[in-house]
Amino acid sequence: MKIIYMGTPDFAVAPLRALLRAGHEIQTVISQPDRPAGRKMELRPTAVKAAALEAGLPVWQPEKIRDPACMEKLRSLSPDLIVVTAYGQLLPADILWLPRYGCLNVHASLLPAYRGAAPIQWAVINGDRVSGVSIMQMDEGLDTGAILARQEVVLAEDETGGSLFDRLSAAGAALLAETVEKLPGGTLQAVPQPAESTTAYARMLTKADGELDWTGEAAQLECRIRGLDPWPAAYTALGGRKMKVWKASVKTEDSAMPPGCVTETGENGILVQTGRGQLLLTEIQPEGKKRMRAADYLRGNPVAAGTKLG
Repeated sequence: MKIIYMGTPDFAVAPLRALLRAGHEIQTVISQPDRPAGRKMELRPTAVKAAALEAGLPVWQPEKIRDPACMEKLRSLSPDLIVVTAYGQLLPADILWLPRYGCLNVHASLLPAYRGAAPIQWAVINGDRVSGVSIMQMDEGLDTGAILARQEVVLAEDETGGSLFDRLSAAGAALLAETVEKLPGGTLQAVPQPAESTTAYARMLTKADGELDWTGEAAQLECRIRGLDPWPAAYTALGGRKMKVWKASVKTEDSAMPPGCVTETGENGILVQTGRGQLLLTEIQPEGKKRMRAADYLRGNPVAAGTKLG
């Protein structure tokens, strides 16, 4: 099958490779333009661009996919199918209905749950026990098209945003290959989604989302820490300096101290009172230092009970 592939981040690499392994003709790969990154703000290719070039595929990076010149180029390719995975721009109707089989989207949630840009992280933040991937026939809405296939993935107790990202990327790649294989036979049943999502909009995360609000419940804060790993990372302040929190565990018992106060320290880590229950910080990253066990940090940096975080 002649396919145009559209994707940008790491998540979209495995589905691209799955299509190549299945023997499909990838006519071109479309990705977002390279952006400055790192301390030196040097242009860095997107993950999909790097993977495409490695595979010897042509890459195209239009600033705006809605530009009339884009439509002209896509028409000239006459694709059978366009596959979109975390591309980063909404497609106009002219593109959606151009290929014989339309446009398929690999979405990292069990739609209609978590429509939006960050479904993986919000599933972990919200403490979900099950997530998954959906293959959707795209329409003009935001993640509102009919569902062709879905695959559930059960979250581990210590699931992070990063680990679920990897697992759903692999699951999406396999499900995409199966779905595309069935397209020509006409055996797939497109199941329309309800108008309303079953969860809140999975908005894009910012660095500000990482700040821990100690008036929240310990269980919710622990989920947030895992969901924001590896980016943007959960953080608080200790002694006026930023401290990232990478791992923690919940203690349901409350102390007499107010939220945000250290109640105890030791070989297990730093115990902090929250709005409900206590949170034991076991892996942290003080500003300017590497990730470390909280117990190791305490050996050279004692923290007294009653110290206020944040």
